[in-house]
Parts: sequence; C-alpha cells; structure tokens
Amino acid sequence: MHPEFAPVAFLAALSLLLPLPWHWRAQNVATLSIIAWLFILNVVYGVDAIIWSNNVNIVIPVWCDITSKIIIGSTFALPAACLCICIHLERVASVKRAQTSLGDKRIRQVFELSMCFGLPMVFMGLHYIVQGHRFDIIEEYGCRPTTYVSIPAIFLIWIPPLTLSVIALGFACSSFVHFMRRRVTFARHIDTSRNGLTTSRYFRLMLMAVVEMIWNIVVTSYTLWFSAMDMRPWTNWDDVHSNFSRIDLYATAFTPQIVLTNFYLIWWVVPVSTFIFVAFFAFGKDAVDEYTACIVWIRRNVLKHTIEQTALGSVPPAKYVCVFNIDSLFDYCQVFSRRFAIATENA
Repeated sequence: MHPEFAPVAFLAALSLLLPLPWHWRAQNVATLSIIAWLFILNVVYGVDAIIWSNNVNIVIPVWCDITSKIIIGSTFALPAACLCICIHLERVASVKRAQTSLGDKRIRQVFELSMCFGLPMVFMGLHYIVQGHRFDIIEEYGCRPTTYVSIPAIFLIWIPPLTLSVIALGFACSSFVHFMRRRVTFARHIDTSRNGLTTSRYFRLMLMAVVEMIWNIVVTSYTLWFSAMDMRPWTNWDDVHSNFSRIDLYATAFTPQIVLTNFYLIWWVVPVSTFIFVAFFAFGKDAVDEYTACIVWIRRNVLKHTIEQTALGSVPPAKYVCVFNIDSLFDYCQVFSRRFAIATENA
C-alpha cells in the first residue's frame, strides 16, 4: 500500500498556488501553463490514489477516458512550455530584441498558448493511432493511458518530447552565451527591455527550464527504455485496435515486481517536477512580498492588530516572514560575474 500518494499529490497541487499570483500579474503564459498542467495532474493523481487505493474496479470509465488523455497531453505540454520560456529568454538576452512592444507580447502569448495547449491537444488525438485499447487501471495508482509499443509509437509518443527538450536546452545555451558576452551590462539591458524581467527573475526562469528539461529527458528516456522491452511489430490498423473497448486491470498481487517498481518510479515524476518548479519561485523576493502582504492583511483585517510600518510606509518582510531568499544567490552570482569581467578586461 502507498498511503502517502494522495497527501503528497494534493500537497504538490496546493504548493503551485504559491508562485501563481506573480506569474498571473506578469501574464507569463508559459509558466502559467506549467502551473495549470502540473496542478491538474497532481489532482488527478490524488483522486486516483483515493478511488483505487486497494482495488481495480471499473468505477468511473469516463473519468479514466479524460484523465488518460490529459496524462498523454502533459508529456508534450511541459516540454513545450519550457521551450517557450527558453525562446523568450533568448530573445530578451539578444541585442536584436532589446525592447518588447505590446504587439510583440501579444504575438508571444498567442504562440505560447498554441504551443502549451494547442499542440498537446493535437498529440492527444494522434495518440489514438497507437492506442491499443481504452485504458489501464492499476491498483493504488488509478487510470493510465495505454500505448501499443511499436516503431510508430516511438516516433509519436517519445521522440517529440525529447526533441522539444533538446531544442529548449539549445535556446538556454544561447541565452547563456548572450549573458557571457554582455555580462557587464546585462542587468541594464534587461531593465531596458521593458518585459517585466529582472536579472534574478531571468536566471530563475532559465535555470528552472534547464533543470526541468534535463529531468524530462532522463524520465522520457527511461520510460522509452522500459517500454521498448515489450516492443511489438506494427501489423495493421485493425489488428492494433482490435477489441479496443478492453480495459486492462493490474492488481498488485498478480503484477510482476519489476512492473510495480516502474509504476512507483513513474508516479513520483509529477510531484517531483512540481516541487522543482515551486523551489525556484516560492523563495524569491516576489514570493516573500506575497507572503508578507497576505500575513499583513490577516493581521490587520482578521486579528485587528496594528501593523508597524517603516519610514517608507511598508511592512518589513523579515519581521513576519523568515524564509531563504533565493534572489540573493542570483545577485551574488551577478556581482561575481561583473567583477570577473572587469578583472579580465583589465588583465
């Protein structure tokens, strides 16, 4: 039994609400889509863990039809969102895109919406080509999509996410090259780009995308390797989709241990991806300001306390929030880079 599944999944879903306000105000479509997809996935995982805790009963077939497609779509949506982030950061860092107009922002938002939601829907439909039967129900895990593992499935299900991840890493490397070339004036360049970014936000977004993409490449490569052990030849459409309404049931007592271990490892991919994302944004200055404002509101309006203010009329965050500020790490790296560049030029 895995009684920790439901609490971990719901905790991961709730943790995504911490960085949500800043990204919502900044209208970052790509990061908002990451939050949306991870939130839905964690809720699905939590509900499934409760419903199918100790059984493989076919309880809600329509729920399984929907959630199994959502799981398939997420494998494309998350790499696509990180790719959008890396493309945006590369354009911001490059000289040719020094300023961002309102029209450019609208075009970028439409592009990111199509990549983060339109593209996954396309692949949800394409999954039917290699969908051997309706879905699987796994004890303690719930509904999962099924794939007829074959050469077409590799090119439809595993190659596209890997390709998106590699391309995203390429844009991230290009962004880093731009930074190294202009490290002395990089902060001023970011400030004049009029895109709502600061140097610390820029590096947090880039590092988050890089870490998520490396993590995605490792996970996708592993699932491809494990699935390829059951590789079957593609015969014809009728054979692959014969008895399509079938629902395979995986009871723990009758499932090989190696398969159960694989289910367990794959389950943790979504919560871990969530905590990686939250770690980059839940401890920055923006998040600390959100926590402070929330605490001050509660103290003032609920507890009816008088809030002391500084000379600037603001509440000192450190008095109410004790949290590690990740921005200080990026500020330190920025100062170190500037000093290194000046020393190199004077040498």
